Amino acid sequence: MRASELLMPTLREVPAEAEVISHQLLLRAGFIRKSAAGVYTFLPLGMRVLHKIVRIIREEMDREGGQELLMPIIQPAELWQESGRWDVYGPELFRLKDRHGRDFCLGPTHEEMITALVRGEVSSYKQLPLYLYQIQNKYRDERRPRFGLMRGREFIMKDLYSFDRDEEGVAVAYRKMFDAYCRIFQRCGLTFRPVEADAGAIGGSDTHEFMVLAESGEAALLFCSACDYASNVEKAALPPAAQPEENPAQPIRKVETPGRRTVQEVVDFLGIRPQNLIKTLLYRTDQGVIAALVRGDRDVNEVKLQNVLGCLRLELADAAAVRAVTGADVGYAGPVGLGETRIVADLEVASMANGVAGANEDGHHYLNVNPGRDFTAGFIADIRTVRAGEPCPCCGAALEEAKGIEVGQVFKLGAKYSQKLGCTYLDENGQSRPVVMGCYGIGVTRTMAATVEQNHDADGIIWPAAVAPFQVVVVPVNTKDSEQVSLAEDVYKRFLTEGIETVLDDRPERAGVKFKDADLIGYPVRVVVGAKAVTDKQVEVRLRRNGEVTVIPLEQITGTVKMLLKEA
Repeated sequence: MRASELLMPTLREVPAEAEVISHQLLLRAGFIRKSAAGVYTFLPLGMRVLHKIVRIIREEMDREGGQELLMPIIQPAELWQESGRWDVYGPELFRLKDRHGRDFCLGPTHEEMITALVRGEVSSYKQLPLYLYQIQNKYRDERRPRFGLMRGREFIMKDLYSFDRDEEGVAVAYRKMFDAYCRIFQRCGLTFRPVEADAGAIGGSDTHEFMVLAESGEAALLFCSACDYASNVEKAALPPAAQPEENPAQPIRKVETPGRRTVQEVVDFLGIRPQNLIKTLLYRTDQGVIAALVRGDRDVNEVKLQNVLGCLRLELADAAAVRAVTGADVGYAGPVGLGETRIVADLEVASMANGVAGANEDGHHYLNVNPGRDFTAGFIADIRTVRAGEPCPCCGAALEEAKGIEVGQVFKLGAKYSQKLGCTYLDENGQSRPVVMGCYGIGVTRTMAATVEQNHDADGIIWPAAVAPFQVVVVPVNTKDSEQVSLAEDVYKRFLTEGIETVLDDRPERAGVKFKDADLIGYPVRVVVGAKAVTDKQVEVRLRRNGEVTVIPLEQITGTVKMLLKEA
């Protein structure tokens, strides 16, 4: 491709709207342009990267027996109503009506569509297992689209669905996809970790997220360097609880704590440790107001709490709701005397003795609060957030924390969708059984953004060779020098003959401008044809990743570049 014919509108200034580095660089380097909030046009360079990521994904899906199809983006409401998700999915679901008043949505995911397809086409155990996938646009009406391709309203996703006879079959499919995902992200040149995760709105049992490690990542993950354990913070488990020390229960006693609302204010005033305080947080849910109890030095993990309750909506109660339930201001809520309000106590709180808690009265706390005697919890469960430095639940070593960008997730769905939508098969004995399903997704556009987040420097993008828009750029230093131009043309044609994806920067610009653009766009290899090419038959080869420059004889240039790209 000749740069003079290539649409590559690079920008020198950072666009004001761009918050994260991938958004900034993909705009500046001419890969994308904003069409609306959370909606982007992919320019030619961007499309080339997407095609390469898609090719890698497609090869690995096909390798594991996946069969590609394409389902509609517009989905009938009836299917979502059958699964029960039409009202559950929430405001992120783009809903629309046709001219006849029938309800539809723009697909954010395709569990309903694929299950309905298979129930109409599969009837016998002889047709299973079955792995079906597609690569297409998805739509989610994000409340606040941000970070460019990281969180948009329209994005490209690969979703594969497995259909098996039983749990043993879906376990095989899950391992196949898990391994395939590892190969995909390795081939894309990414540093990543698979971590245990929460299933969220998709549902199901076992699930892992694939996190590209990057400081700009929205997700926090915990991992153990002594073993293979890794988990999203939302899911991170606790090690087996130690037996609490013997501490005879003391009589409960109310004390004044005027103006002391925060954990730190209360512990300083009473001269206690934060771990002796029972922190009570009230939440509004679709099941009513509930009280969540954790130690004063812990935080409530709202994902865990929502899973324990099985509620659809969970939000922290405001000051008015707190006063309506407790009769006191925020900061004085406690579990004693909460009446009909359901209480969910963390495992640590359930084993506390003689704790301190709000008295549901302004300016007062209780001393010597004991679970079981002074209040009863409707649920006792792990509802707290695990932090770095705490022991690994598998081996006991200290956990470490990192930031990550979720680029893929695998789920064991079980029979959640097949039972609701009537997707069954006849076994060897003619008995009807529900198909057991799995779901496996990769965010293609998000993978593109995550690659930039992990591979850049002050000058621009550093694409791994496998997903770079072009592998090499050839730059004649002086386009007015006919010999330099002729030699650059010769190198360019040699590369094309050898199947090396190359851009010839034939624009009538200064060499410095071309070098700046080459670094910004992120071509893995830059070949400079200058005066030495004319006088000494030598060209300069520069690796984008480390800036290493080598002078190579012209007759060796093709072999050298092929070797460098192979190493990359």
